[in-house]
Amino acid sequence: MSDVANRPTNFIRQIIDADLASGKHHSVQTRFPPEPNGYLHIGHAKSICLNFGIAEDYQGQCNLRFDDTNPEKENVEFVESIQRDVNWLGFQWSGAVRYSSDYFEQLYGYAVELINKGLAYVCFLNAEQMREYRGNLTQPGKPSPYRDTSPAENLALFEKMRAGGFKEGECSLRAKIDMASSFICMRDPVIYRIKFAHHHQTGDNWCIYPMYDFTHCISDALEGITHSLCTLEFQDNRRLYDWILDNITIPCHPQQIEFSRLNLEFAVMSKRKLQTLVEQQLVSGWDDPRMPTIAGLRRRGYTPSAIREFAKRIGITKQDNVIEMSALEACIREDLDATAPRAMAVLDPIKVTITNYPADKLEWLTAPNHPKEDMGERKLPFGRELYIDRADFREEANKKYKRLVLGGDVRLRNAYVIHADEVIKNEQGEVVALNCTYLPETLGENPADGRKVRGVIHWVEQSQALPAEFRVYDRLFSVANPAAEEDFISTVNPNSLVVKHGFAEPSLQTAVAEKAYQFEREGYYCADNKDSKPTKLVFNRTVGLRDSWGKDEE
Repeated sequence: MSDVANRPTNFIRQIIDADLASGKHHSVQTRFPPEPNGYLHIGHAKSICLNFGIAEDYQGQCNLRFDDTNPEKENVEFVESIQRDVNWLGFQWSGAVRYSSDYFEQLYGYAVELINKGLAYVCFLNAEQMREYRGNLTQPGKPSPYRDTSPAENLALFEKMRAGGFKEGECSLRAKIDMASSFICMRDPVIYRIKFAHHHQTGDNWCIYPMYDFTHCISDALEGITHSLCTLEFQDNRRLYDWILDNITIPCHPQQIEFSRLNLEFAVMSKRKLQTLVEQQLVSGWDDPRMPTIAGLRRRGYTPSAIREFAKRIGITKQDNVIEMSALEACIREDLDATAPRAMAVLDPIKVTITNYPADKLEWLTAPNHPKEDMGERKLPFGRELYIDRADFREEANKKYKRLVLGGDVRLRNAYVIHADEVIKNEQGEVVALNCTYLPETLGENPADGRKVRGVIHWVEQSQALPAEFRVYDRLFSVANPAAEEDFISTVNPNSLVVKHGFAEPSLQTAVAEKAYQFEREGYYCADNKDSKPTKLVFNRTVGLRDSWGKDEE
């Protein structure tokens, strides 16, 4: 077992500690059981860190099992993406990847056992009738007219279902529990339904598929799971989880424990809603950097360590709450501040000509890759023509403005002090270029004449500059809780992606996909893992240098 003193604690770990101390269990077996019907999101990352983290800390095992009982909504793309995400986050499952479909024959056998015990029956009510018979929170349900069919007849009907003898939706197999239960999930829930659908693992071998609630608990038991961890929406379903395992012949009975799911501001955590965004092409795909999917966060430049740290900070409780987006952004900002090398890029360029610098001269200056960490140095070209950012120049400004002003002085980062002499405008009166002079003695030194230098700005020398596309990503929604809106699509932030075309310093020619850089004074950026290539650089903004969302910046 790992160092107990350094292990996090929460109510789940306290239960596990008690189980190990009492001898109820001698080892810990967890599982991560995603449904392969979409890409994983940051909420799943919380569950991954919990299940795999517990197995790691207690020297136990954690299975990866796909709960693949709904073939119409599942496919191999999702299976493969989920495996990639788990590995990328830094975890490895025990043994081979598992599928609930591996157990379809056994699940069928357990359904037969329930039928033979008089605890399951084939019901011919359609979906609308079943809802009517089920009752509601204040009214008990009423029994199906098929509820008292004999076990022998039910067994024959169930075999006919398996053989394809009924149409889709014509009948289903229901557990026979309690139509008056205060828990609606216990009012004779469906445990098998007919679906003539091709399955990504079993092909066309089956035309009946078990329901999630029936499958999940049995799969846990077959795998010897000790603690089955799930989110709070399954709290009521724990009664059904236990009922199924109590009424079949199976040696293992895992303990289901519920914890609060992750709700994040300015995001939706419903796979159905995320799929809507993809289908309506409001994003470029499941891995769009604005999406809260793990693939999207990865493409945006988030690191596994930042996501794991976020999961650690928010903790595990039974209390539903909403986490501020700034908490997630703080984790990646702190991570990248220490690990990301510095570079310079101009996103909205304006040309500067240094009129007193020789036209045929190009000198190479030395700049540190990080102001604090020992990451070595890089060479920066400096010449007569260069680019600065449009926002770094004003013709007139008050003393609070710490950038270049006409008639004023500013230092170019890791280079010289320049003085703005002349503004060049187009026919519309827009500034298109500046003529400046530089102070040759100011490389690493203050001006000899004691003049006041307003501040420091970034720049890129023109002849060696790399044309680049900069995707400035922001929050996908303009309201904190889009899922609560009647039409969540209407709250999509129209400025969640702004594309800019500018220039980057030459050291970024070999920028590796997903590797983060701090573009000085701009934010943290990484090369896009799909579109960026040496012939066309594309950088995604991971996060700004500070939390300024919704605030006006000077």
